[in-house]
Amino acid sequence: MEHQITQYCRIRNQQIHLNGKEIFHGEQTEFLDFIKAAYKEFTGDYPKFYKMDPLCKLSLVMGSLMLDNIGESLDSNTALLLSNKSSCIDIDREHQKNIDEDGIAGARPGNFVYTLPNIALGEISIKYSLRSENSFFIFDHFNPSFMIDYARIMIDLGKCTSVLGGWLEVNGNSYDGFMFLIEPKEGLALTEENLLNLYD
Repeated sequence: MEHQITQYCRIRNQQIHLNGKEIFHGEQTEFLDFIKAAYKEFTGDYPKFYKMDPLCKLSLVMGSLMLDNIGESLDSNTALLLSNKSSCIDIDREHQKNIDEDGIAGARPGNFVYTLPNIALGEISIKYSLRSENSFFIFDHFNPSFMIDYARIMIDLGKCTSVLGGWLEVNGNSYDGFMFLIEPKEGLALTEENLLNLYD
């Protein structure tokens, strides 16, 4: 069966929509307060969340909303394909500030580990025991044509059975999250136009 878009999730403007339905509307204007409230509402069982950088917090909450919705039918061969514009800029700023203030001795291992955006992929993989391909790309904006091409290549080469893709941008209190699941099931056709419509 052809792979199609079976689920999607959107986080922006203090709101979370899952498959087009609003499931959370926070009052918090600060991103970290908002994502913490969303974590407590929907996940709340993964204490490591509190140690994560902002990008990983967004990816874990969105990944949990998507993958918990699948339940026991989740295939460990589900690939992860994420992207954003600012990489992990918030923790990069904090890491650099610590070094500027205290030299190399100011570098904290707890921050350093999050100075690569692909750690967001690892956090989802660890929580859901995924043993699949994963990649994180940097673009100026959400790039659906690239995401579709890359996902199809992984599927056609037999590298995965399904793909969880997304755009996860966090820069201070500016955030923009979009995730979609591609599976060999009936859903919405995997086209650039459909992804752009779901993203908008």
